[in-house]
Amino acid sequence: MRLSRLFGNTLRQPPADARCPSHQLLLRAGMTRPLTSGVYAYLPLGWRVIRKIQHLFRQEMDTLGGQEMHLPALHPTELWQASGRLERDSASLMRLRDHSGRDTILAPSDAEALTDIARREIHSHRQLPLLLYQLPLRFRDEPRPGNGLLRTREFLTADAYSLHASAADLDELYRQMLMTYVNICQGCGVQVTAVEAEMGPGGAGHALVALNAEGDETVFLCSSCDYAAHATRATFQKGQPSAEPLGQVQEIATPDCKTIAAVADFVGVPEQRTLKAVFYADRWGQVTVVVIRGDLEVNESKLINALGGTELHPATEDELLAAGIVAGYASPVGLSGVRVVADDSIQSGVNFVAGANREGYHLLNVNYPRDFQVDLLTDIALAREGYPCPHCGSPLREQRAIAMGWLAKPGTRFSQSAGATYLDEQGQARPLIMGAYRLILDRLLAAIVEQHHDEHGIIWPGSVAPYQVHVVALGLDKDEVAAQAESLYEDLLSWGYEVLFDDRNESAGVKFNDADLIGAPVRLTISARSLQRGGVEMKLRREREARIVARNALQTEVENALSAPSLPC
Repeated sequence: MRLSRLFGNTLRQPPADARCPSHQLLLRAGMTRPLTSGVYAYLPLGWRVIRKIQHLFRQEMDTLGGQEMHLPALHPTELWQASGRLERDSASLMRLRDHSGRDTILAPSDAEALTDIARREIHSHRQLPLLLYQLPLRFRDEPRPGNGLLRTREFLTADAYSLHASAADLDELYRQMLMTYVNICQGCGVQVTAVEAEMGPGGAGHALVALNAEGDETVFLCSSCDYAAHATRATFQKGQPSAEPLGQVQEIATPDCKTIAAVADFVGVPEQRTLKAVFYADRWGQVTVVVIRGDLEVNESKLINALGGTELHPATEDELLAAGIVAGYASPVGLSGVRVVADDSIQSGVNFVAGANREGYHLLNVNYPRDFQVDLLTDIALAREGYPCPHCGSPLREQRAIAMGWLAKPGTRFSQSAGATYLDEQGQARPLIMGAYRLILDRLLAAIVEQHHDEHGIIWPGSVAPYQVHVVALGLDKDEVAAQAESLYEDLLSWGYEVLFDDRNESAGVKFNDADLIGAPVRLTISARSLQRGGVEMKLRREREARIVARNALQTEVENALSAPSLPC
């Protein structure tokens, strides 16, 4: 491709609202252009990168025996109207969210469409397992798009779905898919971490993340062992109860003590010796009292998933009043008519201070289960930096990350509601078991740039570079240089390389700056000076020094340079 004919221009300066490196450099290098908030067009350079990522994905899926297909982008209601058979109970939909609720690993319409097709096409266990994949364009109602491709409203994905006859078979393919997705990211030059993640009610899975301060996700990593978890899933050691004998419950006056800190200071105990009550309500106004140790916070994603995906909001004053709850002085002791959910931290201490359910009073020596009962006891605590690792007890590190993919096991959630079954070896009808897997290609592309750039521009790994070789011709007004440049361009093409040829009438500074900005792995400069020195100036983008290479050795030198592993920046 001649640069004089390339659609899209480089920019000397990024737009003022471009903050992170990938946003700035993809715009400056002429890879992407914004059309509206959170929606980007890929210009030819950027689209070449996307196509190479898609090619890597297809190769990996085909190696696993996957088959590419395409599912319609129908809304679930439209799909139901079309099929007339799918259960519309929203509780049966596995909405697999990240911690903010923005993303779904597998949109309900996808899962339902695939399940409805499978219900008609799959009849016997002999047809299983199946691995199907697609590369669709998606849209989400992102309320705060920003950071370029890291948070968009329209995005490209690489999705895969597996269908199985047994949970053991799903587990085995899931392990392969996790390794494959990691390999795809690493094949693109991105160092990723697979972290445990919540994937909807009762569903644990993994998120693939690239550690980066510009990321939207929060993950926790152990400083000593290999424990890694998304904030929606992260757990930690909460300690063991002491051997202290249980005291008798006593009511004491605690005027103007409506916060945990105030109560703990007034009574003279650490906050971990208190019980905190947090109140939520569903859309019908039914209040749920959440009880947790006073030094901890509630992880709302864990809470919602523990309750089967129930939509909750912080309870209003009117809702608390209707439930007979005194805010600031409430506890589950003696409380009735409301659902009580407790974090298992209430088992890691004794003789807690808790609300007395009347204004201005608290209770001493409250113990579970002696003094109150709960409807659900589980882990709903929010992890924090420095909390002890659940595996080894070493401090957890909190880091921001870019989430580029998710893997989950929806299991039989969709097949049971849709009646999608197969006949097992005994001729009995069994529900199909599903696995779901996703990569967000826009974020993966952005993560490549985040991890591979310097102060001059992008440094593309060879596997995804839009062009492998960037030829810079200086002094094209000289016949010999022009002829040698054309000859070099034709030779490189004949050798099978993807070449970007800067044939513009621009200064050396402009051409070199654009070459560094665009970031092809190999830059070849031909000029009167290089010809006088015996050949072509060759410079690798990831290195600072250039050298002269004779024309008869150039093919071997370029081949060696492009076959070398990409080094991290």
